[in-house]
Amino acid sequence: MFESMQPAPADAILGLIAEHRNDPRPQKVDLGVGVFRTAAGETPVLDVVKTAEQRLVDTQDSKAYIGTAGDPSFNAEMQQLTFADSVDESRLMTIQAPGGSGSLRVAASLILRAREDATVWVSEPTWANHIPLLGGAGLTLKPYPYYDTDKHVIRIDAMLEGLRQAPAGDIVLLHACCHNPSGLDPSEDDWRAIADVIVERELVPFVDMAYQGFATSLNDDAFAVRHLAGLVPEMIVANSCSKNFGLYRDRVGTLSILAADTASRDTVYSQVNNVVRTIYSVPPDHGAVVVSLILNDPELKAAWRIELAEMRGRLREMRVLLNDALKERAPDHDFSHLVRAVGMFCFLGISPEQVMHLKKDFGVYMVDSSRINIAGITAGNVNYLADSIAAVL
Repeated sequence: MFESMQPAPADAILGLIAEHRNDPRPQKVDLGVGVFRTAAGETPVLDVVKTAEQRLVDTQDSKAYIGTAGDPSFNAEMQQLTFADSVDESRLMTIQAPGGSGSLRVAASLILRAREDATVWVSEPTWANHIPLLGGAGLTLKPYPYYDTDKHVIRIDAMLEGLRQAPAGDIVLLHACCHNPSGLDPSEDDWRAIADVIVERELVPFVDMAYQGFATSLNDDAFAVRHLAGLVPEMIVANSCSKNFGLYRDRVGTLSILAADTASRDTVYSQVNNVVRTIYSVPPDHGAVVVSLILNDPELKAAWRIELAEMRGRLREMRVLLNDALKERAPDHDFSHLVRAVGMFCFLGISPEQVMHLKKDFGVYMVDSSRINIAGITAGNVNYLADSIAAVL
C-alpha cells in the first residue's frame, strides 16, 4: 500500500531544533522554536499550574471520557476571558479543543459543512501552519496584504483595500494579537477600520487568538475580538492556552462561534460536536481542568496574572536589549521594529543568505525568513548575538 509514497518534506522548525541540539558550540543560540523561555533558557511549568495540578491529583476521582464539547466549566471561563460582556451569550457557544491547532482544524471542517466553496483570506505572511491546517482540510485560501518587509510596518491601507475586494460571505483570518510571524499588530483605530470593511463587505471574521496576554494585557489583547463581536452577525474564534498558561504539550484550546441568534447557535453547536466526534471523539482533559481550576479560583487567577505579566515583561525587555545592542554595533541599520513589535516573534529583517551565514559561522539558528523567537534572547547571549548579526550585515 505504501510503496508509491515519497518522504514528506522536513518541517523547518523541527529541523532547526535537531541542528541546534547537535551543534557542539557552547555559544550557540536558538531563535527558531516557538516556545517561551526564561532567562535561564528553560520553558517552565508555571507555579500556578503546578499548584492546580496538585489539587487535581488530590481530588480527581475518574478518568472516564468527557463529552465531545469538553469541560463545561473550562469552556465557560474561556468564553468569558475571550468575549467578556461584548455580546449576548445566547448567541455564543464554546467547545474545548486539543490546542489552537485542533481548534483551527475543527473550524475548517465546520466551515466546509456550512459552505463547500468557502474561501478564507489570510494575511501575507501568516503563521506557517495556517496553510496546511486550513488548506489541507479543503478550504480555498487567498492572501491579503499585511506586512511591509522593507519598512517593517503593517500595510494597513493595502490590507483594507485587499479586503474590500473579497466577495460577500468570504472568511477573513485575523490574528487577534502578537501577529505570528511579524509581531506587529493593528492599532485600535486600525482594528475599527478593519471591522468597518468586514461589516461593509459582509465578511465573516475568523480570529486566531493564540497569545492573549502576551502583547499588552488580557483585556487589551482581546480588543479585536470584542469589537468585532459587537458588530457582526457571525464570527469564529480559535483560542490557545499553550502560551499564556505554558501548557504546550497538554494541548488545550477552545473554539468559539458567534451565531446570528440562539437557534442558529444551537444548530452550529450540534454540527461542531458531530465534527469533533468524527475527528478525535473527545478532547484531552488534564490541561483544561487545570485551566478551569485556575480561572475559577480568585487566588490562583491572580497568581496566574502575575506570572503572565512576568513572561510578557521578559519579552519586552529582550526586545529593547537586542535593539540597543544592535544600535551600538550596526548604527547604519534600523532595527527599531524589534521594539515596536509585541509577543514572541518578529522578523529580524535579514536575507536567507545572511541567516545561513549566522547558522554556519556563529551557531545562531532561525528560519530562513529571519523570523526570530525573542524568548531565545538572554542577557547572557545578547552581546554575542548582536556581534554575530553585525558581522553578517
